[in-house]
Amino acid sequence: MTKTQTVSVRTFAIALALSVSALFAFVQFANAAGGDSDPPKSCPSGYVWSNSKGKCVRINSSVDDEELYDQGEKLALHGYYERAIEVLKASSNQNDPRVLNYIGYSFRKLGQLDTGIRYYAKALAIDPNYVRAREYLGEGYVAAGKLAEAEGQLVEIEKRCGTGCEEYQLLAQVITAAGGDVRIN
Repeated sequence: MTKTQTVSVRTFAIALALSVSALFAFVQFANAAGGDSDPPKSCPSGYVWSNSKGKCVRINSSVDDEELYDQGEKLALHGYYERAIEVLKASSNQNDPRVLNYIGYSFRKLGQLDTGIRYYAKALAIDPNYVRAREYLGEGYVAAGKLAEAEGQLVEIEKRCGTGCEEYQLLAQVITAAGGDVRIN
């Protein structure tokens, strides 16, 4: 195989891994939301949907952090990455690992891998057992072509929840699609 063919195969494997990752994230969200795959409510910039008020409200109004997190997560998982970052950054608790995780997720999906990875690292510095952040960090490493680091996150996930947990399974599939060698139960 020529050097050009090797690069093409590797690029294809990474693209395939990212596609698989996006599909699993969507399925994971749909399952977590009880099968609700409706897109988030559309609000103009500077506003966020408030379930408690049933309308769009200014982000800096009395929307609590939990509602900001819920809306930010939903925006991120439905592909509204810039809006997700805006909503999540409005949270008063910027040390909530869940908030940091989905800010990282959104940056990663926007192609800003280094920024995304930094946010995952912040989330894990606060809660090293947050396996969802480890899964997404591993996916970021795969996207950056760093399979060894991705496999390292897989080992950390296995230590915390075994090989049967969803996060292990999802990351293992992404790594395998990118040419890594891992066991999948």
